Amino acid sequence: MWNNIPEVKLGIVAVSRDCFVISLSQRRRSAIVAACKGSGLDLYEAQTTVENEADMLKAVAEVKDAGCNALVVFLGNFGPETPETLIARNFDGPVMYAAAAEGDGDLIDGRGDAYCGMLNCSYNLGMRHLKAYIPEYPVGTAEDIAKMIADFVPIARALIGVANLKIITFGPRPQDFFACNAPIKGLYEIGVEIEENSELDLLVAYKAHEGDPRIAGICDEMAREMGEGRFYPELSARMAQFELTLLDWAEQHRGARKYVAFADKCWPAFPEAFGFEPCYVNSRLASRGIPVACEVDIYGALSEYIGACVSGDAVTLLDINNSVPKSTYDRDIAGRFDYRLTDTFMGFHCGNTPECKLCGDRAVKYQLIQHRLLEPKGSEPDFTRGTLEGDIAPGDITFFRLQCDSEGNLRSYIAQGEILPVKTCSFGGIGIFAIPEMGRFYRHVLIQKRYPHHGAVAFGHYGKALFEVFKFLGVEDIAWNQPRSLPYPTENPWA
Repeated sequence: MWNNIPEVKLGIVAVSRDCFVISLSQRRRSAIVAACKGSGLDLYEAQTTVENEADMLKAVAEVKDAGCNALVVFLGNFGPETPETLIARNFDGPVMYAAAAEGDGDLIDGRGDAYCGMLNCSYNLGMRHLKAYIPEYPVGTAEDIAKMIADFVPIARALIGVANLKIITFGPRPQDFFACNAPIKGLYEIGVEIEENSELDLLVAYKAHEGDPRIAGICDEMAREMGEGRFYPELSARMAQFELTLLDWAEQHRGARKYVAFADKCWPAFPEAFGFEPCYVNSRLASRGIPVACEVDIYGALSEYIGACVSGDAVTLLDINNSVPKSTYDRDIAGRFDYRLTDTFMGFHCGNTPECKLCGDRAVKYQLIQHRLLEPKGSEPDFTRGTLEGDIAPGDITFFRLQCDSEGNLRSYIAQGEILPVKTCSFGGIGIFAIPEMGRFYRHVLIQKRYPHHGAVAFGHYGKALFEVFKFLGVEDIAWNQPRSLPYPTENPWA
C-alpha cells in the first residue's frame, strides 16, 4: 500500500555560546535523548555542537545525512544567536527550538542562561523572517523537553506533508455550492500544489481500467471489510475499478510531490455516468490516509489531509448539517450529558466516512436524496447505490477547517467535542455531535466569518497540534469555541 502520510525522523542539535562551557550543552543534550528513548521516542543525536557558522553547516549536513526531516535545536546554554537561527534557514524541514532549565548543576560553572538566550533566539528568527516551532513554555528539564518533542512530532508530520502535497481535483466545482468555490491563492501561499482536471478526464481514465486484473482482489477486500449482506456484490467490480483509477492517477500525477489528496465531483452527473455513487470508494482511500473530499471541496481536502497527518488516523469531511430535534434531546441527551440543546448538531455526509469510524451496523446503501432527484419515482435504486451509511461511532472529535476567504486570506477554526452515543434515526454517514458553546460558535465564528458548511473531523482531541500547525502556516485568524466567560467581538452583551 502506498504510504501517503510522512514518517517523521527527528534529530537534535545542541548549540553553545563560546563564552560558556560547551560540555554543559552537550551533557544536557544527551539527557534529552535518553529521556526521549525512555518514552519510546527515537531521536538522532547530532555530535556536532554549534558554536559558530562553520559548526552550523557541519551540524545541518550531519542531520541531513542521517535522514532527518525534522529538527530540534536545543539551547543548552545562552546559545550563539546567528548560527543557531541559521540552522532553520539551512535545514529543509520543520525546526523546533527549546532551552534548558537550570538545576542540573551549580549556578557558577553549571549555569547556562538559556532562559535568557531563548529571547534573543526568537528575536533573531524574526529579523531573518524564519519560521520555527516554539512550544508554549520552551524552557525545561530533559524530561520536560522530551514531552515538548513528543508534541512536536504530529505538528512536524503535518508540516512535512503540506510542504509536499498536491491536491488533485476532478471538477468543475459545483455551481451554487459555495462550500467549494474558494480562491486557490491560499494553497500557493503555504506551498501546496494543485492539479485541476475535468470529470471527463476521470471518466476516460475509469473506462481504461475496465478488465484490470487487480479488480478481483479489491472486490475480495471489500467483501471482507463489509461482511455478508452489507454491500452490493454486483457493484463491487465497478467500485474496485474506480478505486484503481484514483490510485493510479495519484501515482502517475503526483509529479514532484510525495503526497496527494483528492477533491472530486460526485453529483449530479457522476452516478449516472459511472453507474454508482463514489462514496464507499472515497471512504476506503480516506482510511489509508488519502482523503477524497466531496463536491470538489479543495480546502476540505486540505483540512482532511492535515487532520490525517496530525492524528495519524482516518478522518472524514462532514456537513454541519442539521439541528437535533428537541424530542431527541429531551429523550436521549438531557440529564445524561452536560450539554444544552444548542451545543448539539448532526454532522452528515452521504457516505464518505471510513467504515472503521462507523457503528457495527454500517452498510453500503443508496443515496436517498439523489435517488429522489435522478431516478424514476417509486423505482428501485440503481446507479444511486454506493454510499457507506451508518451512525458514526461515539468518541472524542475535533471539528476544524482551513479556508481561504473571498479576499484570498487564509483563516481557520478548531472546536473540540464528542460524538454522543445516541442513535440519529436518520440516513447517511451521520452522528450527533456535541461541542461546548456550539450555538455561540455557530453564530459568531461559522456564520460571522462566513465559513462554508463543510468541516473536517479528526477522531480525537487534536486542537493543540492543529493550532500550532495553522499558526506555523501563517494563519492569523484561528477561531475556537470560546467559553461563555469570553465573549466574541461580535457578540451582543445584552442578547
